[in-house]
Amino acid sequence: MILVTGASGTVGRHVTAHLLEAGERVRTLTRRPADPPPAAESVLGDVSVPGDLPVDGVEAVFLIWPFASAEGLEAVLARAAGQARRVVYLSSAAVREHERQAERLIEASGMEWTVLRPHAFAANTLRWAERIRAGGVVREPYGRAAMSLIHERDIAAVAVRALTRPGHTGTVYELTGPHSLTQAEQARVIGEAIGRPVRWQEDSPAEARRRMLERGWPPEAVDGILRAQAAMTHGPAPVTAAVEQVTGRPARTFASWAAEHAPAFAGGRHPALS
Repeated sequence: MILVTGASGTVGRHVTAHLLEAGERVRTLTRRPADPPPAAESVLGDVSVPGDLPVDGVEAVFLIWPFASAEGLEAVLARAAGQARRVVYLSSAAVREHERQAERLIEASGMEWTVLRPHAFAANTLRWAERIRAGGVVREPYGRAAMSLIHERDIAAVAVRALTRPGHTGTVYELTGPHSLTQAEQARVIGEAIGRPVRWQEDSPAEARRRMLERGWPPEAVDGILRAQAAMTHGPAPVTAAVEQVTGRPARTFASWAAEHAPAFAGGRHPALS
């Protein structure tokens, strides 16, 4: 049995689907009622509450820790280690302080561990969908910010290999897509996917900050995003071969992701927006 936390999220739902396709028994943990695949056992609970972690009979855990602090994680890992022998943790390439602390706790948990550090998610561009549907224009700062966007299915595919096969213990995987694209290039690729131009309109960081604050974003989050994007303007983003090394096939391109998600940008029903 494999436990998938965050099973209704961007990556977790694909991890669940891939595991079921591989014939694995899956138990999902979500905070809110969802529609899990019929073959999965679904449990409602909070991953931060050790008693909510349904680890009876579990051999491996896919762990998402969606908090800005590692506080409480040690107790959760102790609960998991009482049953499971393996944990795969979804960290990030940014390795922020709480993620670094989480990684250290996982390494010391006594379980066989693997850490995934994905770079920017292709799915992050869905934040532009409403504006693209409305007028075909993305108005943001730092159009030259370069990212090696990764498809969420590729993150899930690597996670499934690490959960189910030997040879990944003690490994940290830096996961990227196959190409570095600036934000302006990402908008162009989306336009190609929907069959009409999408224009990048360069905005000032100050104006972007003002709009995000008006939408209720925490100031520290806004400033962190803008700092990160500014740092990405100095050259191409790094590209790794980790997805292909683990799964045996190249990472999916952003163009393929955009084609799959074209309805979100062109209008019409799409799972990511429902």
